[in-house]
Amino acid sequence: MNIGFEAKRIFHNKTGLGNYSRDLIRLLSQYSPENNYFLYNPKPSDAKLFEANNTNVFEKKPSSSFYTKFYNLWRQKGVVKDLTKNGVTIFHGLSGEIPLGLRAKNIKSVVTIHDLIFVRYPHLYSFFDRKIHFYKFKKAAQQADLVIAISEQTKNDIIEFLKIEESKIKVIYQGCHAVFKKEFSDDEYKKVITKFNLPKEFILNVGTIETRKNILLAVKAIKNIDTCLIIIGKETAYTNEIKNYISEYHLENKVIFLKGLSLQELAILYKLAKFFVYPSLYEGFGIPIIEALYSKTPVITTRGGVFPEAGGPNSIYIDPTSVAEMEKAILKLLQNDDLCEEITQKGWEFVQKFNDGNIANEFMEIYKSLEN
Repeated sequence: MNIGFEAKRIFHNKTGLGNYSRDLIRLLSQYSPENNYFLYNPKPSDAKLFEANNTNVFEKKPSSSFYTKFYNLWRQKGVVKDLTKNGVTIFHGLSGEIPLGLRAKNIKSVVTIHDLIFVRYPHLYSFFDRKIHFYKFKKAAQQADLVIAISEQTKNDIIEFLKIEESKIKVIYQGCHAVFKKEFSDDEYKKVITKFNLPKEFILNVGTIETRKNILLAVKAIKNIDTCLIIIGKETAYTNEIKNYISEYHLENKVIFLKGLSLQELAILYKLAKFFVYPSLYEGFGIPIIEALYSKTPVITTRGGVFPEAGGPNSIYIDPTSVAEMEKAILKLLQNDDLCEEITQKGWEFVQKFNDGNIANEFMEIYKSLEN
């Protein structure tokens, strides 16, 4: 099969959507190498986030000067001519969009929808962003032959808000990068500990530092606990709220912000952490939870929503509005090594359902079903 992918985020997005897209292409090229995977990138990349192997993965950019200049128009419509030229029979929009005109060229289509946070939490988005996102997602879901949701939570949201029939939606969970499944040497651990001057024991949080991620809850929870919290992620205006709280209560020695880590350094941080806290208000799925479980690190996360899908039955769940519940959960793990060990082992067993082979096979079954 020749399968095409909307690849803007593969080459330009360093975080969630980019990671999802890069990981999928890696899995498909590895587990189904007999197919050709064409990545349609609208413009040159500033950073080398991904390199096509030119064996079964090929990067494609606009082929005319007009579309090189008006690359968004190419993504929306002009790319279909290139799909036809490359013999693409299935096109997969990896982040809620597909181009116009696929059916006219007999090209089947799949679209992945990660979340509808802009509907659930409209106050976090501008009026125009909400309208644009809703229009794009609804149109893509209506026009695609199949919709992939990354969780049952997202599937239910697609049915409720986009009014797409359930039979058209397939849930395929995300996995995580192979680096989080690696074992590291003592020297590799020591280098990271020294480089970032890490405390002997710490709690970890990973993710964009924004209101929805709600990490201020954990900062408040450790105010009276003898521990350290390391926060890793892109800073937003919400970070100022956290730093103001830290300053007000003199917590500078208890909360550490890190950024600019390599993937391997991040994976080592996960393994070094006593446990992982993720008090997010809402997610489409929650990849950092999977990364933590693969790293054999216990997880405290949010009760309800998608979080039990990612965290499994043995993670600890709290009310994301309750500082007291978070404080109690943190103390519970800090004071009970046997419980940490039990959660670690059971979490690692649970997370195997998200392994690479399972995910790759599920996607290939979908593509093959559209070919028939």
